[in-house]
Amino acid sequence: MNQYGQILIDQSVKLDGLTSDSYMFSDIAKSLVEKGIEDASIELCAELAKVSNMSDGIRKQAKEVKDSLLMYYGYEKLYQIFHPEKSSYSVQNEEVKSLEELLNDLDKLVGLESVKKQIRNLIAYSKVQQLRRKIGLMSEKVTHHVAFLGNPGTGKTTVARIIGQIYKHLGILSKGHFLEVSRTDLIAGYQGQTALKVKKIVDRAKGGVLFIDEAYSITENENSDAYGRECLTELTKALEDYRDDLVVIVAGYTEPMNIFFNSNPGLKSRFSTFIEFPDYNSSELMSILQRLCVKNSYKINEDALMKIQVYIDESVDQKEEKFGNGRFVRNLFDKLVMNHANRVCLLDSPSIQDLTYIQVQDVDALRDSNCMNYKKYK
Repeated sequence: MNQYGQILIDQSVKLDGLTSDSYMFSDIAKSLVEKGIEDASIELCAELAKVSNMSDGIRKQAKEVKDSLLMYYGYEKLYQIFHPEKSSYSVQNEEVKSLEELLNDLDKLVGLESVKKQIRNLIAYSKVQQLRRKIGLMSEKVTHHVAFLGNPGTGKTTVARIIGQIYKHLGILSKGHFLEVSRTDLIAGYQGQTALKVKKIVDRAKGGVLFIDEAYSITENENSDAYGRECLTELTKALEDYRDDLVVIVAGYTEPMNIFFNSNPGLKSRFSTFIEFPDYNSSELMSILQRLCVKNSYKINEDALMKIQVYIDESVDQKEEKFGNGRFVRNLFDKLVMNHANRVCLLDSPSIQDLTYIQVQDVDALRDSNCMNYKKYK
């Protein structure tokens, strides 16, 4: 019996003590938990409905039983029991890799040295705590939820995926799958539905990583957004209830995320680690561009490479607060490839070299899309 099953039985016993029907609710709960009779959940809900008009104390305890039932099964499973005719959601797992391969993937990421160091610290800590538990030593039971802070395009999603699979290898997560959501996925259109929507998302994420990008958007309209507050209340509860088999990673710009953490009492304390993702420097951005070229079977002519490096240096020097980082490089690569295609398609019989090399002309053509400042190139 897992801990949620025991909670359901305990809460049902308390309800029995408040009603005249001794041991009725707990008997149903035990048949559900101990014997695995799923239909007993339908019977339990029907019996709970019968006490909905009784005293405040009974109604409050009946709600505790309902919440325990939802915690035990999860929203998705409970929905399937009550609606067996409807198809269920299936979780797609990540590609299976060894722990060594995952650590290599982490090491091969461009830059992010401080991030890699903190991730390795988390791994080392988790390993040692598990070893201590195996031989009966005291070990802290801490949350593994993490906050990623920084500008876009700095590798937050990529690192989050790797963490999920690493935690699966360490036994922290049972599945290690990855579910990415945003405010739209969490907030419903009507009051009262958001909590159910959040519970459904959490149920799908259990056993893996729930990644919430731009998490601050949940509470951006904190003075008038009741839906956002409802979402955050339910999410904060889930962070504690399912911390044994769920890692929630929230990500976003540093300052808005600070406001986000202050919007709900106790939210910040649910996160054990805060990792700042630095912007890439010009050398790292060039490395990312060259990796994109290799991955897509392109090469850059030496003269073209020099012009691109000057442009990247200038862009980093003049960058705004929310500089795109990796996304900036991806957009630059896409434009270069398009310009290359427009040039090569005019050739009668392009050679392998023509089809492979990005030339100075392709860089110069960026001028037409106002992509570059050419004052330095004249």
